[in-house]
Parts: sequence; structure tokens; C-alpha cells
Amino acid sequence: MKNWTLGWIALVTVAMSFTAVAQPSERTQERQREQAQRQLTQPGNNAPFWREVREGDKGYSSLPGKEKGVLILSTGESWRELRNGPLTIYGGIALSVVFLGILAFFAVKGSIGLHGEPTGRMLRRFNTWERLIHWTTAITFLLLAFTGLALLFGKHVLLPLIGHNLFSFIAAGAKIIHNFVGPVFIVCCVLLFITFVRDNFWRREDWLWVRRFGGLFSRGHAEPASHRFNAGEKAWFWGGLSLLGLLVGISGLVLDFPNFEQTRRTMQIAHVLHLIGALLFMMGALGHIYMGTIGMRGAYRAMRTGYADEQWVKEHHALWYDDYRSGKVGRDIGRERPLADPNEVNLGGNV
Repeated sequence: MKNWTLGWIALVTVAMSFTAVAQPSERTQERQREQAQRQLTQPGNNAPFWREVREGDKGYSSLPGKEKGVLILSTGESWRELRNGPLTIYGGIALSVVFLGILAFFAVKGSIGLHGEPTGRMLRRFNTWERLIHWTTAITFLLLAFTGLALLFGKHVLLPLIGHNLFSFIAAGAKIIHNFVGPVFIVCCVLLFITFVRDNFWRREDWLWVRRFGGLFSRGHAEPASHRFNAGEKAWFWGGLSLLGLLVGISGLVLDFPNFEQTRRTMQIAHVLHLIGALLFMMGALGHIYMGTIGMRGAYRAMRTGYADEQWVKEHHALWYDDYRSGKVGRDIGRERPLADPNEVNLGGNV
């Protein structure tokens, strides 16, 4: 009899414990009554419930990790509105203005050619490694730029034109390419920085180039003398490749590897910084690509083949040419070679 009594006491105790756990707290019960009363006077109004959810109170979760107990992060909606609103709208406008401005400048100025006659003697401007790392960085950048633009503006531009099915395929592919090419681009930027940093330190002569805007607005484009890279190229090296590259690279890694347990709030901030940095990077790259292709004749050939005509070097990098003549340039740079094609001498008419 005694054992039966102890058993019933234990059973009742366990039942009461479960009942206590199952019973909601007094505050929860009060909220439930308020919500039920609101449904009678304002059917469908769940504002108090969602307002409470958005407070970000942390509850219990069996899943380990940061923020797992927070049902909805209130800053997510703010991030979404910022990303789909001002950043997308004003970012698109800024890119369009820069692109149209470059087209207008080209329509007025045209391609910048040589003032003197080409000599036919080709001086080596870039060695094989320099061209390899430059073009690898350029290709990875273009892949990231196009995929990033598809992800940012795709639903506004592509979706209405091609429909949901094709756009979902493009967006998914763009995301995969962007995620995997991003780290490669970071490595390329580091190698490019190491390769060219010694020729991009600021010199006293660069201030004259800045004051005259590189001669772009002077009659006949009389470019001030510069060393291997002019002030505009150095500004792009430090501001674009180094500063913006660092910003885009670090923020991209935060987004690319969420398994490092960074919080959602951290990833939201990283995404905003990544987007702003990428837009500025692309705007600067538009000018760099323009001057390296159709904007200045002979610039693209110099980076593609590594060689430029002696006259081209004298007009655009006179101080570097003086260093070459005085023997201050290294063995692999400044080396001469004969023309492989007689038409190659016409740098005034070729890119």
C-alpha cells in the first residue's frame, strides 16, 4: 500500500510539472486576451503581434549559433528597403550618368592620337607577368561586374523582358559565378598591387598633371610629362584598386563565408558597403577602360603586346622615356624590338 501511495504522489507531481510548463506566463496570457479582443473590434489587425516580434527578443532555440533564438531580425526590413530603394535607384542613375558622360566626351573629343610621326621603334612597356596579372584581374572584374549588375538590376530590367523562368536561371548562375570568382579577384588585386606599387608612388611632377587635368581639355591634348604612370593612373591604382578593392574584397568575404558565424546584422552592413564600393569601383573602371581602349590610341596595344612606339612613349610618359634613355629602367622593361608588321607603326589610327 505504501508503494502504491508513493507511486501516485510521483505521478501527480510529474503531471503538475508538465501542466506548469505548458501554462503560458501571465504576461503572455494578457497579450493573448488583448489580441483576441482586438480581433473582435478590428478583424485581421495583427499589428501588436508583429510589433512584438520585431522587437527582436531572443527566445529558446535548440539550434546552436548566434541569433538562432531571434525569430525575425527587425533590421532586415530596413536593409531590404535600403537595398531595393536608394542604393538601386541612385546607383543605377550614377552608373548611367558616368557612362553617358564618357560617350559625350568621346563624341566631342574623339580618340587621342599622336602629335608627331611614329618612329617605328617599339619600346617595351610591360613584361609578360605584368600583362598576365593585369588581364586576369580585368577578366575577373568583368565577370563580377556583369553578374553583380544582373543581381542588382535584373528584376527591374531583365525580368520584364525575359520572364521569370529564364531570369531565375540567369540569377542563379550569376550568384554562383559571383561567389566563386570573388576570391580569385581578391588574389589578383593583391598580386597586381605588389607588381605595380613601386611605380605608383606619388611624385612632385604629378601635381602639374593634376592641375592641367592631364591635358584632356587643352588644345591638342598636350599631356604634361609623367613617369611610367601618370597621376590619373596612380589615382585609379590607389583609390580604385587599393581602397575600393579592399572594401569590396573584405565585405565580399563576409558575405561569401557565413559559416564563420557572423551575425545577420553584420552581413547586412557588409552587403551595403559591398554594394556602394562595387558601384564606385565600376564607375571608376568605366573611365579606366575608356582611356585604355578607344580614348587613347596605342594604350590598348601597349598592354596587349607589351610594346609602344617610341613617339607614343615620349608624348605620354616623357619622364619615363628619359629614364629609359639614361639607363635607369630595368632589363626587361624598355627593351626595343623591330616592327613585326609595317602597319603597326600607324599608332595614330589603331587602338
